[in-house]
Amino acid sequence: MSSSQTDTTSHIRRRRHASQIAPNTNWVRRAGIAGGVIGTLALTGMSAPANADTATTNDPATTGSIPVVPLSTATTASQAVDALDQTALDLQVQAEKDDAYQAALQQAEKARRAADRKAAAAKAAAKARDTAAASRSSARTTLTSTSSSATGSIAAVIGFLQAQVGKSYVYGASGPSSYDCSGLTKAAFATIGVDLPRTAAEQSTVGTAVSVSNVQVGDLLFWGGRGSAYHVAVYVGNGEYLDAANPSKGVVIQKMAYYMPTSAVRVA
Repeated sequence: MSSSQTDTTSHIRRRRHASQIAPNTNWVRRAGIAGGVIGTLALTGMSAPANADTATTNDPATTGSIPVVPLSTATTASQAVDALDQTALDLQVQAEKDDAYQAALQQAEKARRAADRKAAAAKAAAKARDTAAASRSSARTTLTSTSSSATGSIAAVIGFLQAQVGKSYVYGASGPSSYDCSGLTKAAFATIGVDLPRTAAEQSTVGTAVSVSNVQVGDLLFWGGRGSAYHVAVYVGNGEYLDAANPSKGVVIQKMAYYMPTSAVRVA
C-alpha cells in the first residue's frame, strides 16, 4: 500500500472515531451543566421568596437552551437574613426600652407616695402646733381676764409668798400650814384673782413663755419641759426664787445659780 493510501485510510478512521465519541462528549458536557443548574435551583429555591426576581428563560424541551437563575436571587436571600437579624435586634432594643419605662413608672410612683406621706405628716404636725397655740392663747386669755378683776398686784403675790417662808413641805398640800411646790404658787396667785392649774406640769402650759435670762419679779420658774415640768417656783428678784422646795427644806428662798430653772412663764 502506498503512502498516500495509508494517509487516506488514517484520515477516514479518525473521522469515523470522532463521529462515534462526539455525541458522548456532548452528553457529558450537557449533563454537567444541567447538574450545576439544578443544584443552584435547589439551593436558591429553599431560601428565595416565592416572588424572587428570576430571569425569563426558554423551555429546554423545545429550544434546547438551559434555564438561568440570576445572581440577584442569592443576594436577595442574604438581604433577607440580614433583615431578620435587624428585626430581632430592633425587638430586643424595644423590649429593653419598655422595661426601662416600666421601671421609671414604678420609681415615680414610689416617690409620689413618699411625698404624699411627707406632706400628710407635715400637715398633721402643723395642725398639732395650731391646736397647741390655740390652747395656750385660750389659757392666756383666761388668765388675763381673771387678772383684770384682781384685787391686788404682783407685790401682793410676793408678800403672800414671803409670809409662807419656814412652813413645811407636804406633797399634795395647798396650805395654809404646809404646801407642795404647785400648791404654794396656786395659793399665791389666787390672792390676786389668777386661778392657776393645780400641778406644775399644767401650770407650765399657761401664760406667756419668757426666757429664763429675762424673767421679772412674779414670773413662774419651771424645771422640766413645757407640759411636763416637775417643779415650780416664783422669781422674787435679785437672782433668787421662792418655793416649797422639799420635805427637808420646806418653803425657802434660794439662789437661781444654785439650781437653775429650765423655762419660765408670765401669768400676770
